[in-house]
Amino acid sequence: MMNQSTENNNRLDVDIVIFGGGVAGLWLLSRLRQAGYQTLLLEKNALGAGQTRFSQGIIHGGTKYALTGKLTASSESIFDMPRIWRDCLQGRGEVDLQEVKVLSEYQYMWSTPGLISRLAGFFTSRIVRGRMQLLKKDQYPALFRHKKFHGKVYRLDEPVLDAGSIILALAEPNLEATLQYSSLHQFSPQNMEVTDNNGTRWQISCQQTILTAGEGNAALLQMLGRQQPEMQVRPLQMVMVRGGLPEKIYAHCLGASSNPRITITSHEDDKGNIVWYLGGQLAEEGVQRSEQEQIQKAKKELHSLMPWLDISVLRWATLWINRAEVKQADGSRPASSFCMEEDHIITAWPTKLALTPGLAADIMQLLEEKNVSKSGVKALHGFTNASIATLPWQEEDKWKN
Repeated sequence: MMNQSTENNNRLDVDIVIFGGGVAGLWLLSRLRQAGYQTLLLEKNALGAGQTRFSQGIIHGGTKYALTGKLTASSESIFDMPRIWRDCLQGRGEVDLQEVKVLSEYQYMWSTPGLISRLAGFFTSRIVRGRMQLLKKDQYPALFRHKKFHGKVYRLDEPVLDAGSIILALAEPNLEATLQYSSLHQFSPQNMEVTDNNGTRWQISCQQTILTAGEGNAALLQMLGRQQPEMQVRPLQMVMVRGGLPEKIYAHCLGASSNPRITITSHEDDKGNIVWYLGGQLAEEGVQRSEQEQIQKAKKELHSLMPWLDISVLRWATLWINRAEVKQADGSRPASSFCMEEDHIITAWPTKLALTPGLAADIMQLLEEKNVSKSGVKALHGFTNASIATLPWQEEDKWKN
C-alpha cells in the first residue's frame, strides 16, 4: 500500500501509523516492520521524551508486587518479562537489544530490622523462588557492609537497563520510519496531515492508527471526538542525588506496604558523576509535597536508612512525572498493559517499562484479527526524522539544589 508519488512527494501511504516514540512505540515499530507492515512513527518532541526517559530502567518480574507473600494480578502479568528482555539483550529475542547498556544484571532488596519477620511469607511465594536469594554478609554490596547496617540483603535476578540506550537501540535500525512533526492539522483514523520540523506538510493515509503517546493519547482521542478509552494520570515526584556518593546501587528497601519504601537506581550525569535516582513510596507520596519538602523528606529517609552516609555533601533535585495509564475505577495502577481497538484506532498504554513486549504482542494479535494487510517495508524519505531525547539527570538545568 506504500506510495510516494513523484508528482506529489508530500504524500505518504502506509499500512500503519504509530503516534508516540517512547519505548512502547519504538518496540512496536520494530516488530511491525519485521512482520512486513509498512509503518510510519510520528513523534511530536523527541524519541523517548515522555515517560521513557524518566524511567529507572528496572525490568522486574513482579517481585516487588509480592512483598506481602501473596501473588497479585500485577505480579502474575509481569512474571515472564525479565526472560523476554534478556533474550533480546543476548540477540535471540524479538527485537535486537544487544547494544543496550545493562546497568546491573540484578537488583538488591534490603530490609530494616523491624521488617525481617515479614519475609517468612514472602519467601513461600512462587514469584520469588529461583529469582531471589538471601545473601551472606560478605556478598553484600559495599554500601551495606557498614557496621551500622543491621538489616538483611537479598539479590533479585532482574536486570536494570539504561533507558537512553534502549531508545537508541530500538530507534537506530528504524530511524528512517520516524517523522518528527511540529503540528498536526487534520486527524482521522486513516488520514492525517502533519508539518515536519522543516516546515513541510505531509498528507498521510493508512489502514490502522496506533496511539502509544502516553499522556498524549488523551489529546489525540479528543481530536477524534472519542470518549473511550479514558486515561488516568498518576503523578510521581522523583528525587535525584549526586556529589560524594560512595558507589552505584540498584536496590529496593522493604516498606510497610506492597510498594518499596524507597527504590534507588544509579546513573551518570553529563560529567560522568554518579547519580542516585530515588523512587518507590517516597516518590508516590512526594506529590503531596513541595520540591523543597520532598528533598527534605529524601534527606531524612536516606539518613534513617543509611546513617553512615554523609548527606551534607550531596546535591539534590526533583523530577515531576505523570504516569499515563488506562483509567481504573479506583484510580489504582492497572494490573497489566492495555490496548483496545475501535474503528481503525488502537489505543495503548504499557503501564510499566517491563511490560512493553507483552503490549506489542497484544497489538500484533489485534492487527492479525483485523486482517490489516502487509505491503512490505520500503524506504521512506524526504521528511525530518525524529531526534533522540537526553536523560534528565544529564541536563544541568535540572539541578537546582
